[in-house]
Amino acid sequence: MSTVYPLQKTCPCGTGATYDACCGPLLAHTAQAGSPEQLMRSRYTAHVTGDADHLYRTWHPRTRPDDIALDPTTRWTGLEILRAEGDTVEFVATSESGRMHEVSRFEQRAGRWVYVDGDVS
Repeated sequence: MSTVYPLQKTCPCGTGATYDACCGPLLAHTAQAGSPEQLMRSRYTAHVTGDADHLYRTWHPRTRPDDIALDPTTRWTGLEILRAEGDTVEFVATSESGRMHEVSRFEQRAGRWVYVDGDVS
């Protein structure tokens, strides 16, 4: 279940921009990510807001699961992009219960970026 996020509030993805000027249009289906980093940030924001549909739509059909179930008890608290080069984004996402370090791979399909997979450490 997705939650409503205030448009004028700072976007959870960490850019410092407002939600409506950053990830909001991607989650609302009115814009597409221009880079793997922008898509990664929107996917993090989807986790924060509980928008499983955005995660499903932006996952490569070859690698995505049939169903995406988000844990509503997980409270994400921050995203740090460590490296964004070509089709790869390395990041650390933190939550109240810990941190997740991942190197994610992305691919363009029909002119839009999609998440393929990642290595979690």
